[in-house]
Parts: sequence; C-alpha cells; structure tokens
Amino acid sequence: MRIAQVAPLYERVPPVRYGATERIVHYLTQALIDRGHDVTLFASGDSQTHAVLVPCCARALWHDRDVTDTLVHHVAQLERVAARAHEFDVVHFHTEPLHLPLACRLNVASLTTMHGVIRRQDLGVLLDVSRGEALVALSQAQRRSAPHANWLATIAHGLPSDLFVPSAAHDGYLLWMGRMMPGKGPDRAIDIARRAGKPLKMAAAVHPGERAWFEDHMRPLIARNANCVEYVGEVGGGLRAMLLRRAEALLMPISWDEPFGLVMIEALASGTPVIATRRGAVAEVLSDGVSGFVVDGPDAAVDAVARLPLLSRERCRAEFERRFTAERMCDDYVAAYDALIAHREARRPSRMPGLCDGM
Repeated sequence: MRIAQVAPLYERVPPVRYGATERIVHYLTQALIDRGHDVTLFASGDSQTHAVLVPCCARALWHDRDVTDTLVHHVAQLERVAARAHEFDVVHFHTEPLHLPLACRLNVASLTTMHGVIRRQDLGVLLDVSRGEALVALSQAQRRSAPHANWLATIAHGLPSDLFVPSAAHDGYLLWMGRMMPGKGPDRAIDIARRAGKPLKMAAAVHPGERAWFEDHMRPLIARNANCVEYVGEVGGGLRAMLLRRAEALLMPISWDEPFGLVMIEALASGTPVIATRRGAVAEVLSDGVSGFVVDGPDAAVDAVARLPLLSRERCRAEFERRFTAERMCDDYVAAYDALIAHREARRPSRMPGLCDGM
C-alpha cells in the first residue's frame, strides 16, 4: 500500500524531547515500513525516518528562531500534499485541523487522527463543514466530544515493544512528566508528593505560551519545595526512559479532558504504575487497581500513593504488552485504511466531482 503520513511541523519526527504527536507518527511510520508498505512522510526537513521524506520546512518550527508564523508553513505543507495526493492509496493526516475542508476533495482516500481536545464551540464548527473526512479518535472519551462527527475508528496509541525496558525495582520517587501547563497539574503533583512524604522529580517542556505562567507560578512553587522536588527540565532518550523506569509511580493529576495521555503508556511499558485523575481517557487507559489507580482528587491521590505496594510492576508491563504496542496500533490503522479504501471503491460509480462523502 502507498501511504502518505502528514505530520505537524512544530517538532521533527521523531522529536528530540517533547512531542507526543510526532512521536506517534514516527512509531506508526516505522511499523508500516516493517510490514512492507511504501510510506512517504511530509514533515520538517530535520526529521529522521526510513520513509521517503518530503521536507515541508527546513527544521522543526518550534526550534527555528527565524520563524514567527507557524501557520503559513502548514498551509504550504498542505499544498505539497495536495500536489502529490494522486500518488498514494491513502493520505493520513496528523496535523492541526486546517486541512479538513481540503482533505475530502483530494480525490484519494484520506483520514485524520484527532490528537487534541475537541471543543464543540471551536473545532466542532469545522467538523460540521468537513463531514466527508474520516476521523480516528484516540479514545471513546475524545469521541464523545463530537458524537455526530464522521468517526471511522477509535485507535489507542502504541509504542515499540523494545522502546522502554521495565524494572522490577524502583528508587522511591514519584514522577511528573509532560508539558508544563495548568491542566496537566504540575502544582497538584507537588502538593500530592509533599503530603505523601515522597520525593518528586519533574521533567517538563515549557512552551512559549506557558512561559509566563511557569516563571510566575511554578518556578517559585518548586523553589519553596526544594527539599522534596527536583526539576530536571525537558528530557528525552535514555534519561527519559531511566526516569520512568526507576520511578515508584507516575503522577498525572490532570484537570482537563486528556484525549489519551501518551506518558501513561510510557510508564506502563517501564513497569511503572500511574496515579491519575478520572478525566478524559484516563479510565480507558488505566486498569484501576492493576496498572495504577484512577482517583477523583488530591486526597484520593495521596491515599493511592500509600497503596502502591499492592500493585505489581510486572502486571503493569503486561498491560502494556496486551494493549498498547506499536504492532497493535499498526494493525488497527491498516484495518482502517483497508475499510476506507473499500468504502471509497464501493461508492466510486456514483461519486460526483467535488462531493465530500461521509463514511
């Protein structure tokens, strides 16, 4: 199958450190290539891939100091995709929803994985006028945000089986890892660790939009709790894997509806249980009492820390292997591609030029 993968341009594929969407694009692309598919990747020029790379900007936009408007680069990327769409059996978008009105007019099978939060008052308007584009959700929770959208499938993220090496032991610290923003709960993680009497390591990416909040709120909070909090900044590669593997648990005290939460399955792959707030996809990803604890607030999270010895790190890894491998993710996407192409072929005789047909 000839497949185009269209990645955001904010980070390279794969990202050096933070970048969940670009990371998933990389894992999926490699798994498809391993299956013998012909994959072309539309991404930043500094991406590292075994696919055929179509560079859509010189380097990842968030790391290019000469770039002040990321939107125009993504518009230019869409032109490159549209010009070559006829070369592929399926075009798979992972980008911001800017492409949706165009996608169903490309005269090729296409689908879009929705990687972010769907707000009815914003993105819902665009979905209403782009009903022809087949959508993939990361979770049922995300899908419920737009129940009338053209959903093709719900496909959970997956990771290569050998990416994280699990550990049967831990070093007694709690870990918070992610993008430094209020909805991810870094301040609540500090409160939980302090009340539970546990050291906390924080590994965070601070994006420009959250820089002021970090400097005004989080940096002073970290300084006031320096006796129990270690801020290590943004991490990737071996350090990221080590922090996950040696943690007693990952804290995820979110206050927003997380569409999936990639860091949760990174922890499970490392044999590390997760304590997370019951929001968004958390209860779908975690098996409560098996791979972690799903809690309803800070008090319950503190209580859950005390119950961590009841959990098995081997069972956490087993949950990952059963549900969240890149191989399983690839199987699900290939099935989605096949269904999309079959549907398109079945409708071809009656297809009208320019008509966006829903699934």
